[in-house]
Amino acid sequence: MGTFVHNSAQDEEHIFRSRAPAVQVPDNVTLPEFVLQDAELYADNVAFVEAVTGKEITYGEVVRDTRRFSKALRSLGLRKGHVVVVVLPNVAEYAIVALGIMAAGGVFSGANPSGHASEIKKQVEVADAKIIVTNGASYEKVKGFGVPVIVLGEEVIEGAMNWNNLLEAADRAGNKINKEELKQSDLCALPFSSGTTGLSKGVMLTHRNLVANLSSTLFGVTPEMIGKVTVLGLIPFFHIYGITGICCATLRNKGKVVVMGRFELRTFLNALVSQEVTYAPIVPPIILNLVKNPIVDEFDLSKLKLQAIMTAAAPLAPDVLKKFENKFPGVQVQEAYGLTEHSCITLTHATPGVMAKKNSVGFILPNLQVKFIDPDTGRSLPRNTPGELCVLSQCVMKGYYNNEEETARIIDNNGWLHTGDIGYIDDDENVFIVDRIKELIKYKGFQVAPAELEAILLSHPSVEDVAVVPLPDEEAGEIPAASVVLAAGAKESEEDIIKFVASNVAHYKKVRVVHFVDSIPKSPSGKIMRRLVKEALIEKIKACKLHT
Repeated sequence: MGTFVHNSAQDEEHIFRSRAPAVQVPDNVTLPEFVLQDAELYADNVAFVEAVTGKEITYGEVVRDTRRFSKALRSLGLRKGHVVVVVLPNVAEYAIVALGIMAAGGVFSGANPSGHASEIKKQVEVADAKIIVTNGASYEKVKGFGVPVIVLGEEVIEGAMNWNNLLEAADRAGNKINKEELKQSDLCALPFSSGTTGLSKGVMLTHRNLVANLSSTLFGVTPEMIGKVTVLGLIPFFHIYGITGICCATLRNKGKVVVMGRFELRTFLNALVSQEVTYAPIVPPIILNLVKNPIVDEFDLSKLKLQAIMTAAAPLAPDVLKKFENKFPGVQVQEAYGLTEHSCITLTHATPGVMAKKNSVGFILPNLQVKFIDPDTGRSLPRNTPGELCVLSQCVMKGYYNNEEETARIIDNNGWLHTGDIGYIDDDENVFIVDRIKELIKYKGFQVAPAELEAILLSHPSVEDVAVVPLPDEEAGEIPAASVVLAAGAKESEEDIIKFVASNVAHYKKVRVVHFVDSIPKSPSGKIMRRLVKEALIEKIKACKLHT
């Protein structure tokens, strides 16, 4: 339950904890050891299956190839703390690559394979990567970086090492290769946090961080669920949620991951039905598709075995949630909350026997402490009072790689991680996220949350998608502006959309500018790339002024 800790020197501290008891976090095990524990008992069970090709990898193969790849990396000279950048789409072998790097003492750093070569190069350079793992399709992007490259698959490419050949060589090498002793405090992952609100930064995560995070997030898993869950692996595995929340969590529970490289609606629905997916972590744009796209009606939804979907990365508009529940009755919608700097999931719906309220991001996980502070004074706030969400736990990152200044800005002297998100906790322990501090629009001193206006706009039958951003304004400081994607055949004008919002909000929250666009730019994890939306809006306004 929520707890108050009194501090005699100041006002009382409002610190909240999980309603569930604390969970044990095992000591002295690495992340690969933790997630592959008892895997031999499930050796013939399928761990990963590719939705499109049907390629399968069993638990026995995961254990064997993680060991082989770890040995191959050691023989190539990889040592504790060395970074390996992985430039791959979601493929069946992805977790073997990541776990093999970690088991060798290396640090796994996933990169977006659809990123520009210059972006990938920057990550390789910032992380001082010793090796790159990629596939034939991305080899051209990385071959000129001056770093040894391992290429996955059958293809033998001149100038690169072949994955299959490396594993076979590891078998022949016997056990001559020395292993360094690994500690839980050693780094095992260096994801780069989303660059939508600033420059991308390397997030240093240890084995302890990720083992602690999984111990907390999986506390509600009962023995009868082990080996029974089939999870959709569509969220990119280079993202912390993809590798930890999907791959590692499913391996720990001995379930099956249905791997999808990219979203295409028919392939997605086919995979849900044919692979009997029970749990699907997806992002709000996909839910919007499921609600509004007529292709969905081609499928017999009664054949679905889907029990729950989980959405994170961006708030889900209440109207979209309602339409989804009507179309997919019996499928539970869980809105979770997490961030890379906290090793992944921070709050969750999965409290046994208790349902979180709609549009909340659930309850505080075991072993975590949470408080909400006034961003101006730093004072902790009582229930039902929005403030910046701060978290203290063993999952908090070690810091940003080679960036002490940014680390000090986000982690205070007492170890609290300041998330930059505004939220509150209610009387029933449900946590609600209002918006990001950085994204709040300051209109004449009033704070306007883009997420609230986006939810209203999405409730309009003609609006397919939307992003609300601040535009500079001489008189007001900032004004809310919306980029809107209209449904095919919609007749509304920009003025109609402005009036629709005005009829649903207080005067200061009105959208002052609307521009129609073909699509909203989003990151691979589904977050609106607000900087790009804002730049495009400003360009459009400038162009309009030139023509008038």
